[in-house]
Amino acid sequence: MNILITGGAGYIGSELTDYMLKAGHSVVVIDNLMYDPTSLLRYTHDNNFRFIKGDVRNQKLLSEELKKADTIIPLAALVGFPLCDKDPRAAEEINYEHVAFLANNKTDGQKIIYPCTNSGYGTSNEVCTEESPLNPVSLYGRTKVAAEDAVRDVDNFVTFRLATVFGPASRMRTDLLVNNFVLKSLRERVLVLYECEFMRNYVHIHDVCLAFMFVLNNWEKCKNETYNVGNDDVNMNKLQLAEKISEHIPLEIIKAEFNSDPDVRDYIVSSEKIFNKGFKCWYNLDDGIKQLITAYSIIESPWYANY
Repeated sequence: MNILITGGAGYIGSELTDYMLKAGHSVVVIDNLMYDPTSLLRYTHDNNFRFIKGDVRNQKLLSEELKKADTIIPLAALVGFPLCDKDPRAAEEINYEHVAFLANNKTDGQKIIYPCTNSGYGTSNEVCTEESPLNPVSLYGRTKVAAEDAVRDVDNFVTFRLATVFGPASRMRTDLLVNNFVLKSLRERVLVLYECEFMRNYVHIHDVCLAFMFVLNNWEKCKNETYNVGNDDVNMNKLQLAEKISEHIPLEIIKAEFNSDPDVRDYIVSSEKIFNKGFKCWYNLDDGIKQLITAYSIIESPWYANY
């Protein structure tokens, strides 16, 4: 198939491109390279790979490439609440409007796979399933949920609600919680935890890529549905995460009881729906921590956040 990926030079896209090319697909990436201009260099030898440096707010460019695509994967986004709060208009245009444009202008025969975030669940005392109400607590969450709604309004779609992703990638991120905690543990040997009882769930970046491949290869039984994508064995709070990291890196864990975390997400999520379709996660938290330790030993700096 011909796969169009917007934001394909980013954290997930730089790895997903590899999976798509190895499966024999042709991949076109549109990215403005605002972070790392090198994350896609390893694909330049592949005749099935094409790169376009461009802005996803350029609807003429999107229209031209959309005509050639069998499957559309919109990954371009301003990720995380700090970056979105810094430029709210760009967050609306990139996180929501470009996704809605692709969804509304594709043909019924074209597939679209959109990764939302399970941060849309906000805070919840119940185990969140795909039927749980969405309650995004940030502009980032609101724009992503709005984009998911736009995709769900058309035919031939799959949307994901991703857990907090972890693990090394060609375009690395250190603002993601596991990646950040491992880096801090290596550098400082101390983790200071705010509201350490807040629950979160996690998923390895390669399991995210495998989820994309799974629904693409099992389209008829997966299409027109939304799926939580996380590793249900890794639903844990911040203290449990820190304690798991301490099994690999000697460190002191300090609970800051009188401080608050600006990220107020607190929930447990079930990914049983996609598991019941036959998908499974291959990587656990120990795998990711070991890989991150190796990655950080190779490159001390620079490591990228999204702000």
